[in-house]
Amino acid sequence: MKKSGKNKAVGRDENGNGPKKGVVMQIDIKFPFFSAFSYQRFPSVGKSTLLCNLAGVFSEVAAYEFTTLTTVPGVIRYKGAKIQLLDLPGIIEGAKDGKGRGKQVIAVARTCSLILMVLDVMKPLQHKKLLEYELEGFGIRLNKQPPNIGFKRKEKGGINLTMLVPQTELDLELVKSILAEYRIHNADITLRYDATSEDLIDVIEGNRVYIPCIYVLNKIDQISIEELDIIYRIPHTVPISAHHKWNFDDLLEKTWEYLNLIRIYTKPKGQLPDYSQPIVLNAERKSIEDLCMKIHKSLQKDFKCALVWGASAKHNPQRVGRDHVLIDEDVVQVIKK
Repeated sequence: MKKSGKNKAVGRDENGNGPKKGVVMQIDIKFPFFSAFSYQRFPSVGKSTLLCNLAGVFSEVAAYEFTTLTTVPGVIRYKGAKIQLLDLPGIIEGAKDGKGRGKQVIAVARTCSLILMVLDVMKPLQHKKLLEYELEGFGIRLNKQPPNIGFKRKEKGGINLTMLVPQTELDLELVKSILAEYRIHNADITLRYDATSEDLIDVIEGNRVYIPCIYVLNKIDQISIEELDIIYRIPHTVPISAHHKWNFDDLLEKTWEYLNLIRIYTKPKGQLPDYSQPIVLNAERKSIEDLCMKIHKSLQKDFKCALVWGASAKHNPQRVGRDHVLIDEDVVQVIKK
């Protein structure tokens, strides 16, 4: 369960043509579902149309920019799971510094499990780099893994640098100068791969979030087949047409893949499995113990064993304990003491 939070968005002027200075609209945002993902984009790229057609939720659509002024929630039901979408107001250049209430908008994106960056295929793809720059300036790292760098402060002994592989950028002097900027003069640093100074800074800061991102290129109905073939070669990209509802299946499938979820079906004793409402788990936490915690924490105390049918079982059913690792679409019956 994600926590509730408050977000502020800019208001329009009297003519409805853009943000009005000094006007703030405050809204409450709640995250009641297992996972949520948000839209990040420049104004007027068809994101609200995508939300309307994908989740069936009304989000104001107009020909001018800054149509969406508040966060609009929606729900997608896919493979039996409920996935929450957050339609965020558009961010502009300088958002990480607070321009256009960008800090409040990006702060919501930090809490999400996935970011859909909606881009207009007819406009320069430079927008992609600008949006990435704004998000990175707020501590969001897209489609990256946390740096495999060991960092441990200590009270004395100076800087101890261990390089397990040859380094092309970092050396002892550079590491010392970076640490000196943070007034760190005693620490153990272990570089387990060819790291950069930005990687080391991220580890020292310790407040970075690593979120998968899908680049959604909208309005493909306005380009040629040859141009579409080139777009498909861009990593982490899904071309769509929100207006014509083209390629939504590919977008939903990639969304499911990037969220890294699995479905577990429960089976009451003496009854058939309930295939209508699966329990959704993160693929990194998919043991029987995680399943019990997902159902209710009190189930952990009364747990005796579990019967498992499916790909993770050596035979059907298999009696397992808390540490058994589940696979997508397994069927589980929990037996209490």
